[in-house]
Amino acid sequence: MKIKNISKIEGRLPIRDPYIMGAYHFDQYPEGNGKLGPNASLEGRDLGQDFDRSNNWRMYHGETIPGFPHHPHRGFEIVTIIPEGYADHFDSKGSKGRYGQGDVQLMSAGSGVLHAEMFPLVHDDKPNPLRLFQIWLNLPGKNKLTPPNYKMLWHEEIPTGVFEQENGKVIIKAILGTYDGIQAQEPLEHSWAKDPQNHVGIALIDMEAHTTFTLPAVSDTMNRFVLFYDGTESIQVADYKLDPNSMVDLAGGEEIVFTAGNVGAKLLVLEGEPINEPVAAYGPFVMNTERELQEAFQEYRVTEFGGWPWGDKESDLVNEKDAPRFASYDFGKVIDEPGK
Repeated sequence: MKIKNISKIEGRLPIRDPYIMGAYHFDQYPEGNGKLGPNASLEGRDLGQDFDRSNNWRMYHGETIPGFPHHPHRGFEIVTIIPEGYADHFDSKGSKGRYGQGDVQLMSAGSGVLHAEMFPLVHDDKPNPLRLFQIWLNLPGKNKLTPPNYKMLWHEEIPTGVFEQENGKVIIKAILGTYDGIQAQEPLEHSWAKDPQNHVGIALIDMEAHTTFTLPAVSDTMNRFVLFYDGTESIQVADYKLDPNSMVDLAGGEEIVFTAGNVGAKLLVLEGEPINEPVAAYGPFVMNTERELQEAFQEYRVTEFGGWPWGDKESDLVNEKDAPRFASYDFGKVIDEPGK
């Protein structure tokens, strides 16, 4: 069976091994207030815990600026994709940066790291929409306590293919893996994606009206998911209709054809062979056993994974308002900027 299941997306994405968790955020933030927060009343919001889906934008754990102030992770890799909007990153290894507008961040929490991810509203004269995917890709047990690491995939440098068809074009951005001959950049050193035999793939597909996109048959044991996240009418997936804001669970050993209708469609592809190891997960930690999970919490209580090096400001820490997209590693010893 090509189609295993179709789910309407409300909250987290229904994905599984080698993935731990997937989240899709689309917030229609208003103009900024000059201090990177919203130029709008925050009255009635549960500041610090604002996840109300009845609103068209949320503050999340932020109090003056939306986002997620610093918090710990251990035992997995985080892939953050931002097609629209910006995020400011800070972590306990001395890294910081700003990325967005199509950029992707790969971050391995490894043995333990604190990081913050805030969403600065940089425009004061127009709205600041944010579209963001965060995918937790598990690490195999042998790599869970490797050193934390992160790098940027700037959108100008993400391998991209533009495929002209009779009725329009299909654009493929390969974030991990290979799609239609488009080979992604190297994954992080200890990632499950490092071995091509694990068939890990993450891609963004932008289809114009009346075009097709084909996922080839790869492996009967592979897990494969496609999220239809942006579009105004359903598309065809094999013999089924897929509505916008829905995810389809697909057979990895079958060729699957997607066909757009009278308008275009944007898709997120997530696939990979399962790691097939026990999972003990609670909150920010993902280990193999309950004992390892308890050890992670105990080590964090004692060491705070090295502590927070960015001063007394614990909440709503962001870069300067006019900061460009950049990544700074090891307290500024290494700087990475798009095109340099």
